Amino acid sequence: MANMDVSLKEMMAIDGAIGAAVVDYSSGMALGTLGGSKDLDLQIAGAGNTEVVKAKLRTMESLGIQDTIEDILISLSGQYHLIRPISGRGGKGLFLYLALDRARANLAMARHSLRAIEDKLDI
Repeated sequence: MANMDVSLKEMMAIDGAIGAAVVDYSSGMALGTLGGSKDLDLQIAGAGNTEVVKAKLRTMESLGIQDTIEDILISLSGQYHLIRPISGRGGKGLFLYLALDRARANLAMARHSLRAIEDKLDI
């Protein structure tokens, strides 16, 4: 079991990582952040991506989809943004958020690493 600080450090160790956060999507508040830059305010990104998660959950409910979101990928010209809702051990209502430099990241490996980090995270 890893705590939030350890998990954020592991997220930032993923190749190409530029910012990481654990976000409560009921409030939009980032519970913890690491990295970021003047061009990537993780508090604002967490709040904005909360709306993405809520919209997808509402759409799934409207369509009657009885499934869970593994992750949401937003591809920008220079970055990948991964959103991974936490499914276990008291993490309901939280998601992992990872911004990656597209030129340095391996998307498949980043998704794999994020899944492993989620599995070890104890909130």
